Amino acid sequence: MTRVLVVEDDAQLARALMINLKARTYEVAAAHDAATALRLAATEPPDVILLDLGLPDMDGIDLIRALSGWNRAPVLVLSARSGSEDKIRALDVGADDYMTKPFSMDELLARLRAATRRLEESSARAGTGGAGSLVTTDDFTVDLVAKKVRRGDRDIRLTPTEWHLLEILICDPGVLVSQQRLLKEVWGPSHSTKTNYLRVYMAQLRRKLEADPSHPRHLITEPGMGYRFEA
Repeated sequence: MTRVLVVEDDAQLARALMINLKARTYEVAAAHDAATALRLAATEPPDVILLDLGLPDMDGIDLIRALSGWNRAPVLVLSARSGSEDKIRALDVGADDYMTKPFSMDELLARLRAATRRLEESSARAGTGGAGSLVTTDDFTVDLVAKKVRRGDRDIRLTPTEWHLLEILICDPGVLVSQQRLLKEVWGPSHSTKTNYLRVYMAQLRRKLEADPSHPRHLITEPGMGYRFEA
């Protein structure tokens, strides 16, 4: 059963989310502030986190940062902040998706299913083992079985969405992967035209993995077409 942590200080909305999620067989825990969210994430690790940015004791952006060092669960932001800067900041620090309040419950459930599907596919891909599970470049090493990336002597933390993108690319080295394929496989068919998602996440991957993100050697853009991985 998929476990969802709802981090929301609006008691009425938190209750509505819990009722709807439990009715669809999700296991749900709720936190009204960041301190409780951190405690629950550590003691009862969730599969997905639904996070409001306007928390009473900490800004949600800072909470995403606090979780990013050790939390592997996708973070879906639910926020009244509708500006593009807020969305980009949240995605930059590790959020996997962003929905603006008020939102459709059907859309939330669809995005939640997509987030859990990405996590399952990532785990399945990493669990296959066998040849090709270790990919090495001059700048970083990817272990598909352990789901780890190392640069030099340190591990690099990737969000589940970043993992999914990277795995798709490195499983077909040298092959151009279209924007549409990446968007459909990672975010689902309804997001097949949202190329801005790719720009944000590929920029994040380059910052984390490339020696010179402005002149990438491994995560290559083919303008207007897609991306490819070069070892």
